[in-house]
Amino acid sequence: MFTFGFSYVGVAFLLMLFIPNIIWTKNQPEGYDASDENRILLIFERVGEVLCTCLILIFSDFNLHATKWIIWLGISFLLMIIYEIYWIRYFKSDKTLEDFYKPMLGIPVPGAMLPVMAFLILGIYGTNIFLIISSAIFGIGHIGIHKEHCNKCNFPKSRLAFRKNM
Repeated sequence: MFTFGFSYVGVAFLLMLFIPNIIWTKNQPEGYDASDENRILLIFERVGEVLCTCLILIFSDFNLHATKWIIWLGISFLLMIIYEIYWIRYFKSDKTLEDFYKPMLGIPVPGAMLPVMAFLILGIYGTNIFLIISSAIFGIGHIGIHKEHCNKCNFPKSRLAFRKNM
């Protein structure tokens, strides 16, 4: 579609994404260390973050409108609701690394997977290839970084869904 214009859905998604992350900066798990992140993955993550943030704000295609694609908006929003529940679970926990990376509804590293999946599906709803590609770029970096962090923690294999052998 590619209709330039303000997206109130984009603002809602960004608020759902940024507010818990801002709170998290004061509630990081003990032992969390991002100092040795893979530089390539970090570039993918940052580029994807910037692109996704800009794109969901400047295209009105993501706003609510009557279309056969509306189910995709519902799925995307549901993923963001689950993302918020993930954060509530984390903030109510002891805030350990295991709490941070614990799967949710069978989704490994949900703090990384859920927003990426939500943005990708929002791109499908808005039939916006730019957001779809940007979500993939963001996902490569964001999920990759969190998978590496999780693997370094050496949790018991039965406790977390993302394991070194994956």
